[in-house]
Amino acid sequence: MEQENKIIKTSFPVKASMFVTGLGQLLQKQWIKGSLYLSCFIVYVFYLIAVGARDIKGFFTLGTVKGDAWLGIEGDDSIMMLLKGLLAFAITAIFIALHISNINDAKRANISLENGEHLPKFTKACATFMDKKFYIIALAIPVVGVLIFNVLPIIFMILISFTNYGGDIVPPELVDWIGFDNFGKILTLSSIKNTFFKILGWNFVWATLSTFINYFGGLGLALLLNKKCVKGKTFWRSFPILAYAVPGFITLLGFKFMFSYGGPINHYITMNGGAAIGFLDIDAGNMARIIGLMVNAWISVPTSMLLATGILSNMNNDLYDAASIDGATKWKQFIKITLPFVIFSTTPVLITSFVGNFNNFGIFYFLRGGLYNEGYFLASDTDLLINWLYNLSIDNNYYGIGAAISLIIFIITSIFSLLTYVRSNAYKKEDTYR
Repeated sequence: MEQENKIIKTSFPVKASMFVTGLGQLLQKQWIKGSLYLSCFIVYVFYLIAVGARDIKGFFTLGTVKGDAWLGIEGDDSIMMLLKGLLAFAITAIFIALHISNINDAKRANISLENGEHLPKFTKACATFMDKKFYIIALAIPVVGVLIFNVLPIIFMILISFTNYGGDIVPPELVDWIGFDNFGKILTLSSIKNTFFKILGWNFVWATLSTFINYFGGLGLALLLNKKCVKGKTFWRSFPILAYAVPGFITLLGFKFMFSYGGPINHYITMNGGAAIGFLDIDAGNMARIIGLMVNAWISVPTSMLLATGILSNMNNDLYDAASIDGATKWKQFIKITLPFVIFSTTPVLITSFVGNFNNFGIFYFLRGGLYNEGYFLASDTDLLINWLYNLSIDNNYYGIGAAISLIIFIITSIFSLLTYVRSNAYKKEDTYR
């Protein structure tokens, strides 16, 4: 090993690869591979000279020339400069990874030459790579897609939270980096702070209750339809599946009409001499929250039922027979046998269900969208953080604060998901039911 390290340290081709990508391969007479590496190096250098260096600089400055339509000054677009700078960093990271692979390849080739081995031809090297590391090629396109459509937007959102973008400061106005000021506003400005903690508390209550109702509602239906005494199981299962098949926003708009003043519920109330009830009015309070929970259950319980039905079909009935012989009641069998098995199998789904409910934008947007309660800053008492984020950023141009709230949501849901899963039996005892 020491001899190999010595060879690598004193090898000129390896040193050449460190300074110019592909030069080491050309010195080792790997013409095609060296030419490809060198071509990438030349393209990247030209990119830096043409636009890359300017985009990286613009990322830090976010523009220096303010636009003025009257004077015909186009000015700098701070947000585009931020995006271009982010793209320049991504391209640079890809090139650095390529450059490191070029150095490692030169090291491997140098060791082979020093050991008296012949370097394989380019076509043979490609065939060997395809045979032994095909998974890299197969995963390349999906990974690039995830980076472009998932990772980069998240990074962009995180960066926006550290700027003063929003309100009156939108292009052609110049946007500046302001550090953690947006987070400070959320935690210090009385109107925003009070709204944030009110909505955060309700958000946790909503996510917990929704997950509990949807999960055990679906499990209860699955257990009921799994009983031998139930006739026409296919027929009864079709009803919740049909509810699930209808697009969610259509269902929500239907329920909004149902609970409106002109809807069928108030129609029958007034027809029988009662006064119309504002189920979803601005002062509805907990009534609107309960309606939201029930509507969400109507949409989500079928999914839980289908999942639980598939899991229950794999249960070992001998366990129930043995428990019955030992005198265990039906409730005891459910607590000790059914529930642990179902929860063990569905822990990841349960976590994603909680996160999905925590970020459930559609329920209250379609039921009560556009209402602002007194004591809330641009929000209502049923809004979740994701709804408040929409109100702030899309409707009122508070993009910086909205991005900061997005980052807080991301941190909360990520920490909860990781800690819950790592501490669950599905992670600790994954071999239990094998």
